[in-house]
Amino acid sequence: QVQLVESGGGSVQPGGSLRLSCVASGLTFTTYAMSWYRQVPGKERELLGSIPSSGPATDLADSVAGRFAISRDNSKNAVYLQMNNLKPEDTAVYICNALSVVGGVYDYYGQGTQVTVAA
Repeated sequence: QVQLVESGGGSVQPGGSLRLSCVASGLTFTTYAMSWYRQVPGKERELLGSIPSSGPATDLADSVAGRFAISRDNSKNAVYLQMNNLKPEDTAVYICNALSVVGGVYDYYGQGTQVTVAA
């Protein structure tokens, strides 16, 4: 059974930082590209960026470029989202995704972790 478990969310003041983690189990992590999305009620899910099994992450969404960074540790089956200089508009549920096209299409999402940015 595939599980993606996000952690690290919480409440932070504007200008603060958080580091989100997503740990995967039940899959061969190195065959998956990992992505971070965020969801605000009433709005479409927003793709923030992706990182392949090896190599650098893709360019991040304009809304977070220069403030957020994605990394992964294949030895820990984990992907991270470092968020700096947080703004109130970053308030959302942050969700990680695992996607593989090895031997078929396998697409999984975690339950998400809430991030609230407020003074």
